[in-house]
Amino acid sequence: QVPLMESGGDSVQAGGSLRLSCAVSRNIASAYCLGWFRQAPGKEREGVATIGYGGRTTYGDSVKGRFTISKDNAKNTLYLQMNSLKPEDSALYYCALRAGRWCEPEVAAFPYWGQGTQVTVST
Repeated sequence: QVPLMESGGDSVQAGGSLRLSCAVSRNIASAYCLGWFRQAPGKEREGVATIGYGGRTTYGDSVKGRFTISKDNAKNTLYLQMNSLKPEDSALYYCALRAGRWCEPEVAAFPYWGQGTQVTVST
């Protein structure tokens, strides 16, 4: 197991911002792909953003231009800066990790997951 622990979830109003963090018990400077995913009640888990070993990032269409994924290798921490939040962004947000350089937001490709942190956006 690779412990991952998310934090930073909160309740905010639409238009607000949040930054999620994910502490990883692994040297993320190595060849890992890290991702943020989310799941709203009654919906499937979906990819939000990923960041690969070389820093290449991908984003889901619904968050492009609003969310930014980043990582601090020295702190073994993954971040998700979320701006211009919308009610439809409300979900349980998970960080996940997979080994290797392939790095796309495919849920089934990630074997290691955190417990999630709740984000609620109100109108």
